[in-house]
Parts: sequence; C-alpha cells; structure tokens
Amino acid sequence: MEEVLYFNELYDLYNGLLTDKQREYFEDYYFNNLSFSEMAENYEVSRNAIFKQIHIVTDKLKEYESILKLHEKRKKLEEIVKNIDNSELKIALEELI
Repeated sequence: MEEVLYFNELYDLYNGLLTDKQREYFEDYYFNNLSFSEMAENYEVSRNAIFKQIHIVTDKLKEYESILKLHEKRKKLEEIVKNIDNSELKIALEELI
C-alpha cells in the first residue's frame, strides 16, 4: 500500500513527462484499480504488454525522482513547515506545498 501511495505522489509530480498512453495505463491501474487482464481486454493487447508498460512507467517515475528529487524536497519542506511556530508563515508555506 505504501508503494502505491509513493507512485501516486510521483505521478502527481511527473505525469506531464509521460506519454498519453503511459498516463492512461497508470491511471487505469493505480486510480481505477483495473487488473492487467481487464486493461489488456480494453486496449486489445496482451496482459504481458500491460504488465511491461506499467513497469516502464513506474521505472520512469523513479528515474525522474532520482534526478529531480521533487518528492524528496517536498517531504523535507513539509517536515520543516510542521516545526514552524509563526502561524502566518506556516499557512503561507503550506499553501505553496
């Protein structure tokens, strides 16, 4: 479950770097909870093709994060904001992240 949340967070950050088809596959699998078999039937491809594409997409998301580190930086910022005492500053920063 934690891995699913992680990929969803990466997708939120990096989905614009994926192709339309990759976004469709990712969303069907992770958001719409379709099985590989259901997706294969919908897209008229093999189950194995869907399986490979999902892995390609998740590998790309991990690669983008390893280079850009937007997820890591966001988590660090969230932790810093938690410890800020100035409520106005805290609200302003929370709106940004």
